[in-house]
Amino acid sequence: MPPSCGSESYTALAQSMHMTSEKNAVKSMEPNRLRIFLVFFSGIGVAVIGILASQYLRGLSTEFTGHELRRVFSPLPSESFLNIYEEDTLNRALKTLEIQTPNPTKKASVSEALTSLHLALEMKLSGKQKKAVKLFQHAVTLAPKHPDVLNHYGEFLEYMQKDIIKADEFYVRALTYQPTHEGALVNRQRTARVVEELDQMMLRRIDEKRDALSAIPENDIALIRVKKEAYFQHIYHTVGIEGNTMNLAQTRAIVETRTAVAGKSIDEHNEILGLDAAMKYINATLVNRVGSISIKDIIEIHRRVLGHVDPLESGHFRRTQVYVGGHIPPGPSDIHVLMEEFASWLNSESAIRMHPVRYAALAHYKLVHIHPFSDGNGRTSRLLMNMILMQAGYPPVIIHKQHRHKYYENLQIANAGDIRPFVRFIAECTEQTLDLFLWATSEFSRQVPALSQDSLLPEDNHNTIILDHEGSGDFEND
Repeated sequence: MPPSCGSESYTALAQSMHMTSEKNAVKSMEPNRLRIFLVFFSGIGVAVIGILASQYLRGLSTEFTGHELRRVFSPLPSESFLNIYEEDTLNRALKTLEIQTPNPTKKASVSEALTSLHLALEMKLSGKQKKAVKLFQHAVTLAPKHPDVLNHYGEFLEYMQKDIIKADEFYVRALTYQPTHEGALVNRQRTARVVEELDQMMLRRIDEKRDALSAIPENDIALIRVKKEAYFQHIYHTVGIEGNTMNLAQTRAIVETRTAVAGKSIDEHNEILGLDAAMKYINATLVNRVGSISIKDIIEIHRRVLGHVDPLESGHFRRTQVYVGGHIPPGPSDIHVLMEEFASWLNSESAIRMHPVRYAALAHYKLVHIHPFSDGNGRTSRLLMNMILMQAGYPPVIIHKQHRHKYYENLQIANAGDIRPFVRFIAECTEQTLDLFLWATSEFSRQVPALSQDSLLPEDNHNTIILDHEGSGDFEND
């Protein structure tokens, strides 16, 4: 073969190999370029995410200095977050805040309370009881949850003032805040049985007076008169506890004549008319009815209590959270369930078998603790209590407006865990009301203070009727 032909063939082969090499190089560069682009855009993405995350974290931060941007403070959360807190959640939050936040004022109060307690014990040993009482009371006011203060004051009440019931209450309060308190445990073991027997004696005495009142014929003129007067007293004091400023004569005139009183608000008139309507409803439909107490009965009572004051809210459970002094009632979403449980308890065998005074007092407390309505809870609870008492043969109990501080104080003690003082308070009011009826229907009625007076029983002279075996009444000042 001629050399020229071999040279051309070699050249063609070389060119073919070169082109193949270039194609392979191009193919090998394509994945590298793809990797470069992926790395580049990934870097941009990471940078963007980093910037956004940084701004978000800065927005959450609450510690800024200089002129850095601050998150706008909103006075209220959005509507989707309103009214979602349940009682336990809110209480836990408040307790956590109280624990985490140092309170030098509280520490100073406890320190001052302990100093006052030490001085009170010195006054006690030296026989200066009046000074000791004031120092003990001052210590309790400054540190109402300190177990040592409560226990020592209980011992003073028991041994120096012979008030074993009140002393037992302070021992229980001390154990509420420190269940392992040695002194309070020993004292409580000693007083528990004695106090329970004293409570039973009071209830037996109340039953005797109820039986004596039940023996009076319904057509007795004196009984008819005292029922009418006590009815006005009940309305006057019940609305008065809530702040109504009408006096007894004005209350009676509104109920009897529906005449307006000059200078008084429309709401005050309507509160009286609402309670009158609720009392008449109970007397006409519920007192003589045999059967269970339903939620509908409670709602119907409330519908009349608040019907003149706030027709839109009357007879309806509240739809918002409310706050009652130091007590935070359950949230509105829990009311229906709690009321169902309350109705089940009201009609349970264990509740019905209680002494009527205890049963009525507990029903009052449980309902007012749930606080199911936006307004009128206290009046509705007292009416429910009186309905239970009237079904058991007792007259409707009058809680004097002058005793409202003691009334609310005992409710607060019940919230802290001891319901007995509130039950005793209702028992005392029941006995006082029975005394009123027995006085007014006895031959001694002319010696009794007039029913038209604001206070049925003088504050400083508690007259108690002592019944003999034949049911006649003798008067004793205790």
